[in-house]
Amino acid sequence: TGDANDYVGKGMAGGKIAIKPHLGTAFKCNEATIIGNTCLYGATGGKLFAAGKAGERFGVRNSGTIAVIEGAGDNACEYMTGGIVAILGATGVNFGAGMTGGFAYVLDENQDFQGRVNNESVEAISLSDLYIHQEHLRGLIAEHLEETGSSHAEHILANFDEWIPKFYLVKPQAADLNT
Repeated sequence: TGDANDYVGKGMAGGKIAIKPHLGTAFKCNEATIIGNTCLYGATGGKLFAAGKAGERFGVRNSGTIAVIEGAGDNACEYMTGGIVAILGATGVNFGAGMTGGFAYVLDENQDFQGRVNNESVEAISLSDLYIHQEHLRGLIAEHLEETGSSHAEHILANFDEWIPKFYLVKPQAADLNT
């Protein structure tokens, strides 16, 4: 309970990290930064749940960790080779630069995510017709809610069908969704 600084989960190979604000916090967790820059750098396994935003370069070189956060700065999922990241909020620019594996779910409430993606490395596809991925995302958000008590996650789950058109699946350009 509380917040954390840079490099949370650096080199993480297993286990679980859950970060949430103190009970009774007056601010909305999805509007505040709760973990710093370069979190999950080089992580190979385990899970991270953070009820709030991450700083810049979140998930750089992630090669196997599953993570759910509520926003991220620039260069998120850069050079990612594996793992799954769900971002329940806005991201900075250059998302997915150099990503060669794994995938991400990203919430695009402001309809500006396509302009923030590194289109040379990744492709962002609407989740509207990807039913298996919708259920996968629902499960990740439910686990995030269980671990953090996030009111933002609770709201998304309660109105899931309304939120789905605002989500993208982000995958490396070379990856095939059908395999």
